Amino acid sequence: MQGTNASPDAYIEELQAAFAEATGATLDIQVQPWDGAHDKFVTAMAGGTGPDVAEVGTTWVPEFADAGGLDVLTEDIDAAGLSDGLVQGLVDAGTLEGEMYGMPWYAGVRSILANREMLEEAGVSEQPQSWDDLLAMITTLKEHNPDWIPFPVPGASLFAALPFVWGGGGEIAVQEGGEWTATIDQPEAVEGLEWYTDLALQHDASTAAATTWTETDSLAAFLQGTVPMFVTGSWVPATVRADNPEMADKLVAFTIPAKDAPVAPSFLGGSLMCRFTETQEPELAFELIKLVTTGEFATRWAQETNFFPGTIEALDEVVAGGDELTKVFATQMTEGGKSVPVTPAWGKIEGAKTLNIMLSSVLEGTPAQEAAETAAEEMDGFFSE
Repeated sequence: MQGTNASPDAYIEELQAAFAEATGATLDIQVQPWDGAHDKFVTAMAGGTGPDVAEVGTTWVPEFADAGGLDVLTEDIDAAGLSDGLVQGLVDAGTLEGEMYGMPWYAGVRSILANREMLEEAGVSEQPQSWDDLLAMITTLKEHNPDWIPFPVPGASLFAALPFVWGGGGEIAVQEGGEWTATIDQPEAVEGLEWYTDLALQHDASTAAATTWTETDSLAAFLQGTVPMFVTGSWVPATVRADNPEMADKLVAFTIPAKDAPVAPSFLGGSLMCRFTETQEPELAFELIKLVTTGEFATRWAQETNFFPGTIEALDEVVAGGDELTKVFATQMTEGGKSVPVTPAWGKIEGAKTLNIMLSSVLEGTPAQEAAETAAEEMDGFFSE
């Protein structure tokens, strides 16, 4: 997909050469923009014109698998001896009803990125071990400089909020007997939602304007020096280094804490390599999947894109060659990486922005319980379709 790697041409050429050398086959790689790719895949699957192999975003895999567009890869992965060496969050995202429909390729996760100088100026620089610790940091930062926005609560960023829903012991939805039921309105989930939104509504951690912010808005304010810390993705430090080298020297990261622990579950997003059912060369297709997702090419892709690879071996290599920021984000991923509900209905929930609307409505003054109940009712409607 276009955009993950800013300069993929050399990678593609070398991948084609390696594939030809290993198999004798010619590899045709087409780069597609993310925008519109979902519908293009759906059309191709319906018409029987899908590719042999493609990169598929984690939240699309259940939908495509349920539609019959993807092959089961469980036996191939087991036969290749790869099943025990994969990042679990990506395995979960690619597994539907006990079968794997995608091989983990790369992932990103959100943690807390901060400006070390601003934290040290306020006298706070330690990893928060709990929500209480995080709130104490935020309060100290605000007291030190009332003009700072100590911890933005971006209303347009669901994935910045989910670690607090999960960190309080809540779930978005649960599956029992093959049926999914929304649980975003249950006490633990509502507690996390309320605690997070109260940072803006009760504790002056954010600003009224931030209720409409995206994560890029938080980053922009951070780069301007008005935000000392915020929730962002593991790929962002590389962007900061490229755009603002002076700021890059000040970066420090913390894992997002759970209610009573230093690491909360955080959404593990990324892509899997999938084999489509239309392929006439299933064995060659899996050889390509192995080549891309393991070994040299997996490590290289991770290094070029600043995402994490999907195998533990490649992940360990990237972490060993990385800095402290890399290690913090890797800890969040390996100890807390979590998928959204793995169900074909998730695409509809995502498309309807059900949970995004819930978050925004709470920040606009709707009680968390009421907003969560409205979201749960809509989610259950999608689950029952």
